[in-house]
Amino acid sequence: MGRVIAVANQKGGVGKTTTAINLAASLAAAERRVLAVDSDPQGNLTSGLGRKARDPRPSLYDVLLQQRPLREILLDTDLQHLSVAPADRNLTGAEVELVPLLAREFRLKEALAPVLGDYDYIFVDCPPSLGLLTVNALTAADTVLVPLQCEYFALEGVSELMSTMRRVQRALNPRLAVEGVLLTMVDERTNLTQQVMAEIRTHFKDQVFETTVPRSIRLGEAPSFGKPIILYDIRSKGAEAYLDLAKEVMAHEKKGAGQGTVRPPAGS
Repeated sequence: MGRVIAVANQKGGVGKTTTAINLAASLAAAERRVLAVDSDPQGNLTSGLGRKARDPRPSLYDVLLQQRPLREILLDTDLQHLSVAPADRNLTGAEVELVPLLAREFRLKEALAPVLGDYDYIFVDCPPSLGLLTVNALTAADTVLVPLQCEYFALEGVSELMSTMRRVQRALNPRLAVEGVLLTMVDERTNLTQQVMAEIRTHFKDQVFETTVPRSIRLGEAPSFGKPIILYDIRSKGAEAYLDLAKEVMAHEKKGAGQGTVRPPAGS
């Protein structure tokens, strides 16, 4: 059965979609069967994998609101072992339209159930909010990967995310665990980055990945070409980082999914 990993942080601009795209691609390059689910109405994961909408087509909106089978919307990518469940602007209305529906928090979990056996990993790229789309992802997930940007306000709002995760764990998904906290946009030459990294590791301890993702022009360029970094520039530091991250995630698989239970940051 495939492991479902939600990539979540309600703060925008932390490398969440970049991580979902490039970690999924790196695992696919290792011949793992991977599905990337775009749960963000902006659709950046979809376009970043080269499947930008050109003509009307079914998307995750149709799956969540019309209960269309997930298999009917899946698209191939440039990597043999990677498929994508696309998003489009219709998903913007899903937060409101889900509210009156029965078992609204379980729509994504129910949609994923028939395809779990088809994949080794399923990544859900969440929107930068803690609304119903994110709650659906947390309810469906085995683990949560939290990207954190190495900047002064990195930990701002993280307690709120962890609180939401614990509420989901108690009420909707008892098995939910933390896959890991990923440090992104790292520039180790600056004192600020070193201070932020130390603070994050103090707060989250062993839940922080050893791999860090550097600031990289090539990582920023790749989505405009609809390619993950390993297809855009395999020799870049960004590609090396996500390949290393994929190795860490696969190592979690061997010792049991995730790096521990959802817990508040130390000292909070």
